Amino acid sequence: MKKEKLLVTASTFPRWKDDTEPRFVLDISKALNKYFDVTVLVPACPGAKDKEILEGVKVIRYHYFPIHKFETLCYPGAIVPRIKEKKSRIILVPFLFLGLWINLLWRVKKYDYIHAHWLIPQGIIQSFFRKKYIVTGHGSDVCSMNHGIMLKLKRRTLKNAAAVTVVSTHLENVVKEICPSVKPEIISMGCWTNNFNKDKKIDNYFNQNGKKVLLFVGRLEERKGVQYLIEAMKDIDAILVIVGRGTYETELRHQAKKYGNKVQFLGGKTHTELKTIYASSDIFVAPSITMKTGEQEGFGLVILEAMASGLPVVATNNGGIPDIIKDGINGFLVEEKNSDSIAEKVNRMFNNQELFDSICEQSLETVKQYDYNAIGKKYAQLIRECKR
Repeated sequence: MKKEKLLVTASTFPRWKDDTEPRFVLDISKALNKYFDVTVLVPACPGAKDKEILEGVKVIRYHYFPIHKFETLCYPGAIVPRIKEKKSRIILVPFLFLGLWINLLWRVKKYDYIHAHWLIPQGIIQSFFRKKYIVTGHGSDVCSMNHGIMLKLKRRTLKNAAAVTVVSTHLENVVKEICPSVKPEIISMGCWTNNFNKDKKIDNYFNQNGKKVLLFVGRLEERKGVQYLIEAMKDIDAILVIVGRGTYETELRHQAKKYGNKVQFLGGKTHTELKTIYASSDIFVAPSITMKTGEQEGFGLVILEAMASGLPVVATNNGGIPDIIKDGINGFLVEEKNSDSIAEKVNRMFNNQELFDSICEQSLETVKQYDYNAIGKKYAQLIRECKR
């Protein structure tokens, strides 16, 4: 039987095979391919193909600026950090909105369902079309800019949607504050749990000479709180490995100089490389903080990947993280900006093998419910209900 057509719109997506960009929209689209004929519509980027099939998913990259080499608003990284890095990129924002509008204008009728990732810009643009859609809030798109015209546009997006999903309880509460009449459903992103090496540990991958390895993976932005993790290293006898790129990298490298080779920056890594890095580490740390704008960690997919790799996690009680980590059971939660607490929890596990093993066992059990096969089924059921 011929599958119904689903159009997925997003602004963060791998630019090519083995890209270091976040791939969760690709992964959920792969999971939904089982139920629908999925096409993903995302912004173009220099060096990326306009059309391709990526891991079985049809991808269309739309151009939004007359001079294609200047289409740099979305990659690498995300829109807001890209603008912070270079203020002139804000000129590209209306072009991005217009480019998506134009593409949807003649494409939207070809599809049975629309799934817009992020309220801004995908959800807002979609709200001006009559086609039923679901919109998923991931983090800063829900928590920031909740005033003036942007707040009105968000409310319009939420009210007009056939269904609203968010990836954490924290975001559910924010959506209810923005638009009390809307009842969002919590459906997280996830991970392909069988793709990670939970049983095979790789020794001395970082030339650490017998020392334990702490790991951070993510964008190097201020809200990720890596500065507090680096500060905690003064009380931890281990190696800290930092994977990622971002606008805060220069400050972090400067801070880490006093620790020498005790802190290693690996830059961005592909998903395949990350599997080996997870399997070569001992504890994963996610020290995210709340920004003055209210921006917090939306969910924390890298936490799931670490757990699927058999790593215990120490993370801040921030945003969507408490939805995953239950303190003292499948990981440890600490207060934001508290380097001493990070060090205490890490050392407690390093010094107590029984506790370490128990946390690992529980984290592997927890992550099963976040496998993309289960997440994909939830989204498929919700999407189909929207057409009724």
